[in-house]
Amino acid sequence: MVSEPHVETLALREQFDTAAQQKDASSLGMWIFLVTEVMFFGGMFLAYTVYRNMYPAVFGAASRSLNATLGAINTAVLLCSSFTMVLAVRAGQLGRRKVVIIFLVLTLILGMVFLGVKAFEWNEKFQEHHVPGPAFHLEGTPQQGEAQLFFSLYFAMTGLHALHMVIGAGLLALLIYQTYKGRFSAAYYTPIDMIGLYWHFVDIVWIYLFPLLYLIDRHGVKP
Repeated sequence: MVSEPHVETLALREQFDTAAQQKDASSLGMWIFLVTEVMFFGGMFLAYTVYRNMYPAVFGAASRSLNATLGAINTAVLLCSSFTMVLAVRAGQLGRRKVVIIFLVLTLILGMVFLGVKAFEWNEKFQEHHVPGPAFHLEGTPQQGEAQLFFSLYFAMTGLHALHMVIGAGLLALLIYQTYKGRFSAAYYTPIDMIGLYWHFVDIVWIYLFPLLYLIDRHGVKP
């Protein structure tokens, strides 16, 4: 088994003097990346807010057509995945390789469950003709164009979030492989910590998406 100092030495890149300096640089880089992601998603949230204020009744009717039960299930799944990710990072801090693998695998499984539920929900939207296009139709409102605008934003926002989930799942699979190969230890677990930050960010985005898309004006008066 590779000793911790040796693992730390192998992990230290030549442009850094110490492991602590390298970790600080990695953390700064990840936080800068997450800020750009906030700005990216923020533009979509802003567009949604503007159009919802312009067409509140239509957006309310469209929101009521979404499956809030599936949305709530996926919210619970992601909250559990954040918990298992925290446990994986903690196990990495303690140098418990097998425990790290267990919790990373659990996080990956929960992420795949989320994507599976989301795929099922999207399939429902296709069957109900709620996908913007020539065949689009939403019962309960004569304003089909504005309703399509809601679903355009819905598919764009949830689709972009799902893409981030797929990327996160790939990163988790890579971490599992690298952990199995003994790359990480209590002295060096920075990649686990950084991917953990990314995963929590993706979860937080969904925490905002769920009420905005599924819950606001859910019991409002139909137009």
